[in-house]
Amino acid sequence: MTTRREFITLLGGAAAWPVAARAQQVPVIGYLGGASPEAFASRLQAFRQGLSETGYREGRDVMVEYRWAESQVDRFPALASDLVSRRPSIIVAAGSTAGALAVKAATTTIPVVFETGADPLAAGLVPSLSRPGGNVTGLSLQTTDMGAKRLEVLREVLPKLGRLAILANIGNAAAALEMSEVRDAARNLGLDIATLEVRRAEEIAPAFETLGGRAEALIVCGDPLVTNNRVRIITLALGARLPTMHGSREHVEAGGLMSYGPNFPDLFRRSADYVDKILRGAKPSELPVEQPTRIDLAVNLITAKVLGLTIPQTVLARADEVIE
Repeated sequence: MTTRREFITLLGGAAAWPVAARAQQVPVIGYLGGASPEAFASRLQAFRQGLSETGYREGRDVMVEYRWAESQVDRFPALASDLVSRRPSIIVAAGSTAGALAVKAATTTIPVVFETGADPLAAGLVPSLSRPGGNVTGLSLQTTDMGAKRLEVLREVLPKLGRLAILANIGNAAAALEMSEVRDAARNLGLDIATLEVRRAEEIAPAFETLGGRAEALIVCGDPLVTNNRVRIITLALGARLPTMHGSREHVEAGGLMSYGPNFPDLFRRSADYVDKILRGAKPSELPVEQPTRIDLAVNLITAKVLGLTIPQTVLARADEVIE
């Protein structure tokens, strides 16, 4: 696992990379991350693995300039403009629709590869999934009724669930959409619903305080803000005795009860395939937008024990990862 010191060393040397890249005639990749390098550690490792699998060793065959928004949406335009000014061969917008839109607004010529949770069509990133056109293509996390499916798995563990809380960063279009999907599914089941709408890290704790014991479980909608603050969210949820359902296994590894959703490392690894194809001459306009091929279920039995829950064998038998 990459340490914080290694990240600091890596980022500290980033300013010199464009010069080295030009001297060696090595392509430069701009990388705009939605959260922090620590929060994206496993995903960044997967992207680098993808580069290696396609024949590129970072620092030798390709240089990468990293910029991190630290879950602050208002930073994206400036970071995107900064990357564009470096004239990289490609820009990868990782983990945020807002970041991808900012890069798209900043350049119509540099190829852009996105990895986003929102609907790329509805978000305005591409006019067509099969033939994106322009300079933008990539991977979408969106799958049909994912919010409803997360609720379905949660109810297998809590069959008597009557009161549900939903946490989302409503400043993120993808998270707001997921909250809406979960809310609709919960209403169809006759559940009482409490929504925790946040936009900044400072709003998370006060949002939990508004619950006042009115919920029996919590679904956390995926987003760079909640990824960056997953330990805080899970600590607050455990303090409130709330079983949690998340969109990625990183949250389960941090102490959340369960996650059900796309395999993020697999998607980030696949984004390197786009980079390889474009560097070899493919046009982004002709590379179809792809969707997840792997959906994972992760369960934390340590957390289940703390909450006094028994996870049904039917759920454990389907789990791709069980922490015990």
